[in-house]
Amino acid sequence: MTRETQPRTREGEAPDQVTIPDKLYFKIGEVCELTGVKQHVLRYWETEFAILHPQRASSRQRLYRRSDVENILRIKRLLKNEGFTISGAKKLLAREQRGEQEEAAVESPAEAPSVVAAMQSIRHELQELKRLLED
Repeated sequence: MTRETQPRTREGEAPDQVTIPDKLYFKIGEVCELTGVKQHVLRYWETEFAILHPQRASSRQRLYRRSDVENILRIKRLLKNEGFTISGAKKLLAREQRGEQEEAAVESPAEAPSVVAAMQSIRHELQELKRLLED
């Protein structure tokens, strides 16, 4: 691999264990160096994967956040190591994203107990009404 496409790793780390510097934003060239993915491929992936949406500087230059770099590494692993097609990887990532959103809605600590209590109260009232109507 050339310097441009070889991901940065610490000595003794596996090639897919990339060290991401502690920065807020990364330019596209830095992301290419970190991930081993070429610029034109990153731009293409942005059109295919909804989870990739780098911000733009006033100069229109792409600025990737750490989460974007992590998502790029995940996509790369799915496509290159795990044998997914782009379509299959998109479906998997979308399913995971929906699952996280559903879990967050279900596990909302502030709302869950009050909703459960309200449902139990309604159920109890309906049972009482049923008994009254049956008599």
